[in-house]
Amino acid sequence: MNKLESIISSILPIQEDMVTQANDHLNQLTKPQGSLGKLEDIARQVAGITGEVMPVFEKKAVIVMAGDHGVCEEGISAFPAEVTPQMVLNFLYGGAAVNVLARHAGAEVICVDMGVNADLEHPNLVARKVRKGTRNMALESAMTPDEAIQAIQAGVELVDELAEKGFRLFATGEMGIGNTTASAAILCALTGLDARLAVGRGTGIDDAKWLHKQSVVNKALDVNGLRPAEGQEIQSSGDYALEVLTKVGGLEIAGLVGVILGAAKNRCPVVVDGFISSAAALVASRLAPLSASYMLASHLSQEHGHTKMLEAVGLAAMLQMDMRLGEGTGAVLVFNVIDAAGKIMREMATFESAGVSRE
Repeated sequence: MNKLESIISSILPIQEDMVTQANDHLNQLTKPQGSLGKLEDIARQVAGITGEVMPVFEKKAVIVMAGDHGVCEEGISAFPAEVTPQMVLNFLYGGAAVNVLARHAGAEVICVDMGVNADLEHPNLVARKVRKGTRNMALESAMTPDEAIQAIQAGVELVDELAEKGFRLFATGEMGIGNTTASAAILCALTGLDARLAVGRGTGIDDAKWLHKQSVVNKALDVNGLRPAEGQEIQSSGDYALEVLTKVGGLEIAGLVGVILGAAKNRCPVVVDGFISSAAALVASRLAPLSASYMLASHLSQEHGHTKMLEAVGLAAMLQMDMRLGEGTGAVLVFNVIDAAGKIMREMATFESAGVSRE
């Protein structure tokens, strides 16, 4: 058994008996049953994940994985690739939107260099660089299988390290100019969705560049043999998901696959951010189907194919905020909602304790 297989085999189903106990407690609280909607769903799921009816998340982290994309050579973004390292430094100095929202939620931002095409140094930077950016997926495979697996393992190992330090709630974040193109290609390859429905406007491209971006995704699928023949069934195996990630993914996306698998391995909830993070979630769910039970989808991005991406994983977004920034901003925002669900479980009176009649 190789290391990736060992990681996958270590992921266990969530504890359904704890889901039942959490539901029983919710039904004793002073409210009509089910009246708190998704807050109750969160409370039940989190209980099953952690094995505790009323877990407290004192240490929370949003892991922002960064990497560059060779496909930027095709002119698919409104911003140049140089923005990736510039934004990484912004994260490290605490000036980005995700830093602001993380401070509000009492969470730490962990910034990871998975494949930035620059030499970065900062005392708070987590250096896990596999290579300086992916290759141009419109011409060849973005990564080698070894590179993709190395990036996944780096994500798992980082979560292992953080879990040992007491972190119990994680969110996925990313930075990488060109990564909406890679994510759209992943969506097309793993679901058969047409590029016209999968490709969005990313950082805000115009109509001409949007059509060009679709053609680049189609070219990448063709070059890498990922477009199924007419009538051919889409593969759903973990091996195929790893092949797709390798050929049209990104180093930061692969790292986030590892973060999700690592969270599931450590029985920790992981909040999935927007379109790019959901591409990682889709790959992770194909590699390790049990990992999907550990994921909570945060918000519905404005990216064109995000709804289809979430449907493919089996997730439903909690919020619709018209956000499309990435970085983990939507996921960190949902940390506050998870905390609220926990406080309902711990602080709300029961019918018996409050002396409230149920009839």
